[in-house]
Amino acid sequence: MEYCKEQLKCVWVHGPIIVGAGPSGLAVAACLSHHGIPYVILERSHCITSLWQHRTYDRLKLHLPKHFCELPLMGFPPNFPKYPSKDQFISYTQSYASRFSIHPRFNQTVHTAEFDQSSEIWVVKTPDFQYISPWLVVATGENAEPVFPSIPGIDKFRGPILHTSVYKSASQFKNQKVLVIGCGNSGMEISLDLSRHNAFPHMVARNTVHVLPREMFGFSTFGIAMALLKWIPIKLVDKLLLVVARFMLGNTDRYGVRRPKTGPLELKLVTGKTPVLDVGQVAQIKAGNIKVMEGVKEITRNGAKFLDGQEKEFDAIILATGYKSNVPTWLKSCESFTKEGMPKREFPKGWKGENGLYTVGFTRRGLLGTASDAVKIAKDIADQWITVKDKSYCNSHIVLLRS
Repeated sequence: MEYCKEQLKCVWVHGPIIVGAGPSGLAVAACLSHHGIPYVILERSHCITSLWQHRTYDRLKLHLPKHFCELPLMGFPPNFPKYPSKDQFISYTQSYASRFSIHPRFNQTVHTAEFDQSSEIWVVKTPDFQYISPWLVVATGENAEPVFPSIPGIDKFRGPILHTSVYKSASQFKNQKVLVIGCGNSGMEISLDLSRHNAFPHMVARNTVHVLPREMFGFSTFGIAMALLKWIPIKLVDKLLLVVARFMLGNTDRYGVRRPKTGPLELKLVTGKTPVLDVGQVAQIKAGNIKVMEGVKEITRNGAKFLDGQEKEFDAIILATGYKSNVPTWLKSCESFTKEGMPKREFPKGWKGENGLYTVGFTRRGLLGTASDAVKIAKDIADQWITVKDKSYCNSHIVLLRS
């Protein structure tokens, strides 16, 4: 493998290369610093946590209590509410980066990353540089790129079509009929936002989904579930959660939101599909302010035809169709990831791959999983770490080599 082509500057990194400056990359960087290990973070955007800063809607709050969402070595400020807002979380990550002196290299989109077997190093290429290191940490996460579904006729629609990644507020849709395609947490919350801004949301619930109250009897549903799992089998915990959910929310099947046969925790464990946490959506559905529709058969010029034979007109369409990993587009010749861009090894062992490769942010367990993996990754690299002295290139952890 040729490391340095003429048009690229070659950079030796005395420590791991971290791809991605979201919460996952920041967490690994902080943990490495705790062990005294240098690193380089490569970030394609111009800021940290770019997904949170530029691809989230205004009303977003953490779905879980803040103590389940802390990054390693630094908690949330005590004056933050139980469920911090989007802006508060961004403020927290900025303070986190400042505290641990994390300074990513911005505008460094990774085009390729490949392991050279002969020299046992990773070669990571961006438009201007080639970075070289024995370790590579993939921290781009599960939600790197928006998913745009293929729906017949979608190109015909005369109104605006936007993905939730660019949706900010329902204020621009006042008095409009809006089709929301998707009934996960984003689809549900955006439908709620629309209904509270006097729009008329119609939410497509083609697939089954579990809806649970965010809190049960004043306690976090997630916290209750985590506590029960220490003592009770997962199937029994699921049954208990569903009994309480039905008591508090009613039978959501009656309103078009059908539950899967598999329980919410077991489904999350097997497929990664997260249950929706109710913050007012179910009440709006019951009141008729959010209409639940079956799957879309076809998009028309003025609206949509549905699988149940109905046809309706809409002013706008919002795609609440989620995100996907982008790892397969840049990580080359790697057997540690599936074609969908997820680690082949299941949790809790998915954080470590082959040949000095690590992954963080792919547990499908949110920030709690990210924090756990970051601690393990830093500890594993620290166990391998040997401080090399009396070498000219070790005066800095980033060494620019000649092209």
